[in-house]
Amino acid sequence: MHLEIVQFTLGPAQTNSYLITAVGSKEAVSIDPSWDGHLILDAAKQRGWRITNIWLTHAHFDHFGGAAAVADGSSPPPPVALHPDDYWLWRENGGAAAYGLTFDPGPEPTIELTHGQKLYLDRHEFEVRHAPGHTPGHIMFYCPGEKLMFCGDVIFQMSIGRTDLPRGDHRTLIDSIYREVLSLPDETRLLPGHGPETTVGQEREFNPFLQE
Repeated sequence: MHLEIVQFTLGPAQTNSYLITAVGSKEAVSIDPSWDGHLILDAAKQRGWRITNIWLTHAHFDHFGGAAAVADGSSPPPPVALHPDDYWLWRENGGAAAYGLTFDPGPEPTIELTHGQKLYLDRHEFEVRHAPGHTPGHIMFYCPGEKLMFCGDVIFQMSIGRTDLPRGDHRTLIDSIYREVLSLPDETRLLPGHGPETTVGQEREFNPFLQE
C-alpha cells in the first residue's frame, strides 16, 4: 500500500505543502499547510479524504499559514504536531511581523514531536528526525517503507536552509544534514519545503554546501 502525495506550492514564500494518505485510505495528514488552507482542504474533500493531523517541520510562518483554515474546515479539528524547541517561534507567529504579514496561526500545537518518535498513517511508519540549524526545533519526517523524507527547510536541491534568521546556526545545520540526511540510502527521495524534490545521493555528490 503506497502513499499518495498531493503537493501544493503556496503563499508569499512559495512554500511546498504536502497532503498525504495511504492509497485506499480516507484519512490524510497535512504536512506544513503553508498558506491558503482552503485549497488544501478542497483538495482533500474532492478526494473524499478527512485531514486527521497537521504535522509541522518547523514554525516559520510560511509553513503553517494555512493551518487555521484547514482546522476550521475539518471536523473534528486535527491536532497540530511540532517540536517543542520551536514553540517560541510559533508563539511569535513564525516571524511574520518582520515581513509585514499577519495571519491566524490556527490551533496551538498539542503533539510534542521528539527525535526518534514514530508516527503512523495507516500502515506507513514515519520516523521523526530532529535536524536543528535552520530553527532549533526543526524536524523531518522519514518514511523508510516508501524511501522518502519530508525534509522541510533543512536541505534543498543544490542548497540548504537559511541560517541568518533568529536562532539559526550554520554549523549546527551542516552537522544535522550529515547526521540525519546523508546517513540515509542514496535513493531516498527528499521532498523539501521549497523548490523541486531531489535525492540523498544527488545532494551528497553535487550540493556545493556539502563539499567542505
